[in-house]
Amino acid sequence: MFAAPRCTLGKLGGHLHAASSAGREERRDTLFGGPNRPAMRKKPSERRQVALGDDNLTGKSVSLRPENDKAMNVTKINKVEIRNLQREDYDQLAKSFTRVYADGSDVFWTPEQIDKLIRIFPEGQIVVVVDDKIVGCALSIIVDYDLVKGDHTYAQVTGNETFDTHTRKGNILYGIEVFIHPDYRGLRLGRRMYEYRKELCEKLNLKAIMFGGRLPNYHKYADKMRPKEYIDKVRKREIYDPVLLFQLSNDFHVRKVMRNYLPNDEESRHYACLLQWDNIYYQAPTEEYVQPKTTVRVGLVQWQMRSYHTLDDLFEQVEFFVDSVSRYQSDFVLFPEYFNAPLMARFNDAGESQAIRGLAGYTDDIRERFIGLAIKYNINIVTGSMPYIRDDGQLYNVGFLCRRDGTYEMYEKIHVTPDEIKSWGLCGGSKIQTFETDCARIGILICYDVEFPELSRLMAAEGMQILFVPFLTDTQNAYSRVKVCAHARAIENECYVVIAGSVGNLPRVHNMDIQYAQSGVFTPCDFYFPTDGTRAEATPNTEMILVSDVDLDRLNHLHTYGSVKNLKDRRNDLYEVRLKK
Repeated sequence: MFAAPRCTLGKLGGHLHAASSAGREERRDTLFGGPNRPAMRKKPSERRQVALGDDNLTGKSVSLRPENDKAMNVTKINKVEIRNLQREDYDQLAKSFTRVYADGSDVFWTPEQIDKLIRIFPEGQIVVVVDDKIVGCALSIIVDYDLVKGDHTYAQVTGNETFDTHTRKGNILYGIEVFIHPDYRGLRLGRRMYEYRKELCEKLNLKAIMFGGRLPNYHKYADKMRPKEYIDKVRKREIYDPVLLFQLSNDFHVRKVMRNYLPNDEESRHYACLLQWDNIYYQAPTEEYVQPKTTVRVGLVQWQMRSYHTLDDLFEQVEFFVDSVSRYQSDFVLFPEYFNAPLMARFNDAGESQAIRGLAGYTDDIRERFIGLAIKYNINIVTGSMPYIRDDGQLYNVGFLCRRDGTYEMYEKIHVTPDEIKSWGLCGGSKIQTFETDCARIGILICYDVEFPELSRLMAAEGMQILFVPFLTDTQNAYSRVKVCAHARAIENECYVVIAGSVGNLPRVHNMDIQYAQSGVFTPCDFYFPTDGTRAEATPNTEMILVSDVDLDRLNHLHTYGSVKNLKDRRNDLYEVRLKK
């Protein structure tokens, strides 16, 4: 006998997904549940059409708006709990089924069917118990995605109700039944079972929850519109559909429309929606020894400008900071823009344009040294930026991502400042890209670039999770532009933004006289993050390191359940941001 663990509502584990206000207002009377319901063990010719949705499993399309809410007659409730279905529950379960499906005949799940479900997948079968009385249940199986991604019928997905399609190797939690006793509708008991299912889906690392849902009111509009138009109007609240509206309010989306899911479903005109809830925490099976990290530790170097006579002197300081940040088991370390500017002092006798080209002569050596440090200290290094001369003789502002596995990538400053053009003759780059690392997908923008929202928006479309911004600013005004824009990028792209700059002065280096900076880590502004969107900040104009953790799972949650959804709510029908080449 399977001993089902009991859990009281409110202690189902993990987070609970909040339904939309529209869902709460419009579905307060709903009978939640069964995305799909077979006609049990009657002969095929005698099987009665039954509803496949949370609202109505009686086979009749009745309104379940508040004025019809039967829950108003329920006496005072002392205790509500959700627990796993047990074999000894069958008698109570059968009584509830008889009440729900009463049409003059016995229609119910057989003891053999319930026993098999408990045996093959005990945690997937749950009941709602109110004051020791079973008033609802939810039944499910695990199937392979290939079985349900396209058109299918209820008979096919359940193996003609034998449940031989269930497999622990599958990746989809498929709902085969949910019902609430008519006297207990309107108490959001079905919503609690849905939350349990979502928690179970996350716990078992399944890709999604799926099921077929009826369109019980479609028959009223079938002569006027196709199912696609009907679904769109229900989504916009122009048409009321008790089943579909509830599912949409519970974060399910319509994957496709299927025909003949239940052949006898005349009210839906033989149509059903394939509904899906995606597990945003799903991790596909991998043969890699190290699983992707969900919490990433970033280190920032707020760099003090000082005189260095040689490259060795400079890298003595660089290695000190890399070593210091790595001691905190950081995954990334970020250096500022033009951190190597002190080496220009030896070229002061030449003009400014020649001095910057002299500095560019160190770039290849600097890159190789950073690669060595990344391997030695087991840390991904964002090198800030430095001048770089290409084969065509043009001068660019570039930096390098040096991964701890020894590989590297080059990134380019797209927008060079008027002063960089006037004093040094720099050219703007043309490559916009994101970079895959062992712990996050990142983007890198150099200083002035962060003031142009199009760049980070393109990166966000590629799945960027952390944006690194090395910068160099001389005044507080210039710094404020970088900071405010960096914060805006975090909000609009729903990502983390990490900025690092230089402080101090270089009195003997032309065009690099003085610097102002306050490095920091910025977040979106929602309940899962600091209220002001600032995760951590350094002390202004002080040489130091700053180490902070960022949680990538919070970004995943934000994308789906945030108070606002800046990425999803873009009006792509009106505008778009795209590369021209």
